[in-house]
Amino acid sequence: MTAQSSDGAARRAARADERRMALAREWDELVERVRGTSGFEDFLRPPGLDDLLPAARGGPVVLVNISRWRCDAVIVTLRGVRVTPLGDLTSAEVQQRAEGYLALLRAVEQAVRELLLARRAFENSAPTLEATRRHSAASRALRQARDTMESGLTDLAAWMGDRITGPVLETLGIHDAPAPGEAYPRVWWCPTGLLNLLPLHAAGHHSPAPAGVAPRTVIDRAVSSYTPTLRALLEASRPGRPPGHGDPRMLVVALAETPGELPLPAVNTERDLLTGLFADRHTLLEGRAATWDAVRAGLARHPWVHFSCHGDQDLSDPSRGGLLLSDRVLTVQDVAAGHHRGEFAFLSACKTATGGLTLTDEVITLAAALHDPVHRIPARHRHPVVRLRPVGRGRVRHGVRGAHGGRALLPGPVRARAAHRDPAAA
Repeated sequence: MTAQSSDGAARRAARADERRMALAREWDELVERVRGTSGFEDFLRPPGLDDLLPAARGGPVVLVNISRWRCDAVIVTLRGVRVTPLGDLTSAEVQQRAEGYLALLRAVEQAVRELLLARRAFENSAPTLEATRRHSAASRALRQARDTMESGLTDLAAWMGDRITGPVLETLGIHDAPAPGEAYPRVWWCPTGLLNLLPLHAAGHHSPAPAGVAPRTVIDRAVSSYTPTLRALLEASRPGRPPGHGDPRMLVVALAETPGELPLPAVNTERDLLTGLFADRHTLLEGRAATWDAVRAGLARHPWVHFSCHGDQDLSDPSRGGLLLSDRVLTVQDVAAGHHRGEFAFLSACKTATGGLTLTDEVITLAAALHDPVHRIPARHRHPVVRLRPVGRGRVRHGVRGAHGGRALLPGPVRARAAHRDPAAA
């Protein structure tokens, strides 16, 4: 490079620096002008502590912070903030547990896929001994994978109870189950990092406790809910019904059969329950009618929605996870880009509240996209209830009836208690 060309490059770099500095000054001046307008004094300022404390009106909010230096539970109440050190917890252990949890789920998914392929081969060809053996082996492998998952989840729940939720509940003074007739206290969990992948509400020792020993699980002692951020919870808890729904109806999206997936017989149970509860106030999108376009249009017209279908998750790009409709996936990004505002969403589909591995501190899930009331995401349902993992048909019936028994008109805390009866919901 010649001296002349070097000087030219230096001058261009200097001009670019000057331009950036000028734009920064212009930005600061514009922000100050906006803040000088009545009602916009705090424009683009982070909210103060006094502004955030009301988020705990419905119960304490527990932000579980994980780092390589230390781990703590930051507990926000109406009275202030309290820090509970989680001295026995390390970020390395959280990573190990999250990886183990995902491996359990992945093993079951792989076994399900193998059974689906074996079933197709068995049903679509002349019966052969090999096809019969393959189908039987795939069925056994799936049962074994599910048994292994149940054992692993039991161990994971005990670990979460010992390391995380146990110390938090003790700090909050929630030592025992409520007396008969008393309401359960409510706790809002706001996990960070890889904890976003784990079901904190299911934490604890689920084996029967000896006589006289207090319950050792979260679900026996408190109603659990989740929030992606304090600000999201604060906005969602503000009173008032979203406008634009003069004659509110329930949108029911039901897919018992999805191309390339195992059948979901419990979907028909949910469909029948909901169409009975909302006899004259529901819209049913079922089977092939549950297309991407139809569901997107329905979300804009219905304040209440119930999805009963397969869910999917993309750990490398969580915005691509979502609900498997008849023609394509309704992704997190699709929902976040919508301009619908609703009141209640029930996601009876697995993995709709589980994020990814690339941005673990960003809650990029379908549940968060439906719920997030911060203005950067126009889509909003104030009260989402989600299912984190597969459950049996009896539990489905119990959970759906409990959540919808009041026809989606119950206050948020009542709906939370209904979801609390189903340990697979959040």
